[in-house]
Parts: sequence; C-alpha cells; structure tokens
Amino acid sequence: MKESKIKEIKRKRRHKRIKKKVRGNSERPRLVVIRSLNNIYAQIVDDERGKTFLSLSTLSKEVMENKDAKTKTEKSRIVGLLLAKKCIEAKIEYIVFDRAGYKYHGRVKALATGAREGGLKF
Repeated sequence: MKESKIKEIKRKRRHKRIKKKVRGNSERPRLVVIRSLNNIYAQIVDDERGKTFLSLSTLSKEVMENKDAKTKTEKSRIVGLLLAKKCIEAKIEYIVFDRAGYKYHGRVKALATGAREGGLKF
C-alpha cells in the first residue's frame, strides 16, 4: 500500500474513535473540519436531528473576496472568523470541536483559533 493510503486509513480510524465521544446537540452543536489538499471546509452539525446548520469553506464567496489572506493557513483562520460570526447571528455560542482525525496543527488549528477569536466557545 502507498503511504498516503495508509495515512488516510489511520486518519479514518482516529475519526471513528473521536466520533464515539464527540456528539453535537441543539444547544451545543459540533464543528466538523474537513481538510483537502487545497481547501478547508467547516460545518456546524446537530447530531441528534442529523441536520447541518451552517457550512463554510475557502471556496465560499466571502472568503474568496478577502484579499488579505495569501496562504492556506490565513484563509483557514478567516473561515473560522466568518463561521463564528454566522454562528453568533444564529444564536449559537457554544460548540464541540471535531477535528475529524486530523492533527491539531496548521490549518485545523488556524480555523479553531479564528473561531475562538470570533466569539465561539469550545
């Protein structure tokens, strides 16, 4: 097996383990982070209802219009800030952070930092 395939299998195992413990509900939904090679996606999910409240990514119009961000990490931080802003407008203040098996480093950490700066608590 190629090493990239092995890494993906290990990440999926970690995500399974994390998902057993991390559950979102209507009072405290789950912030899921999905990272691809070029983009990062974030969703606010209520696991009890199986419903997605909000979603945002680096491909969103608001993030693409922002010319300040040049690197992927800076764009991830802006995604976190904008997601926090939308959550506060939707009266969601407390969330549970689900890093989906990714290491809490780089773009995932930048998104979490941006969300905290925007006013979300987790």
